[in-house]
Amino acid sequence: METVWSKSFGQPYKNVKRSFPVGIYRSEGSMETTARRSALVLLLATCGFAQSRDPAHNDAFVPGSSDESKIATEVRHRLVTLPYYGVFDDLAFRVNGTTVTLLGAVTQPVLKSDAERVVKKVEGVTQVVNSIEVLPLSPFDDQIRRAEYRAIYGDPALSDRYGFRAVPSIHIIVRNSHVTLEGVVANQFDKTLINTKANAVPNVFSVTNNLFVENEK
Repeated sequence: METVWSKSFGQPYKNVKRSFPVGIYRSEGSMETTARRSALVLLLATCGFAQSRDPAHNDAFVPGSSDESKIATEVRHRLVTLPYYGVFDDLAFRVNGTTVTLLGAVTQPVLKSDAERVVKKVEGVTQVVNSIEVLPLSPFDDQIRRAEYRAIYGDPALSDRYGFRAVPSIHIIVRNSHVTLEGVVANQFDKTLINTKANAVPNVFSVTNNLFVENEK
């Protein structure tokens, strides 16, 4: 297993026990990363990537509608700026009054506990139900994660369009060799292309494509 190194401080990332491509996780102490992710939240609010699918599963890295509640907006901001949150994690949530339910799947237990901790601090939230799944440790799944990452983000066009962000907009969730794609893409062609590339990776049992097209109704 190779060590993942921090670009900011040249030190190994804390709590990272998996072999992932460099740059997918960043160190907690990186002020540059925190600033970039905060800027991402502001950018997403105006870029038109409005979330139009299942309102019960709001991906943190995809902006909500213009009439989204103040609680939902703040929860989204808190989640997307968490350290160790990367393309192999899916942090999602739903808001019911003052209760927030956390959803999705993550590769590290610390991310599940950190998500609950920061959401509890959101003004107006009275209860947090943490239903985030911690994905099982598996060297086979780790191999698939790396291969899927190379297949999708190794494509120059896809990388230019979706990869150069603090939190890339296509997330790759691997569970017992089954792959789920979460996020948003600009058009149907990209969605189909990504699906084709994901299915071409060896040893993948199935691919569930939950990507949705920008402004798709």
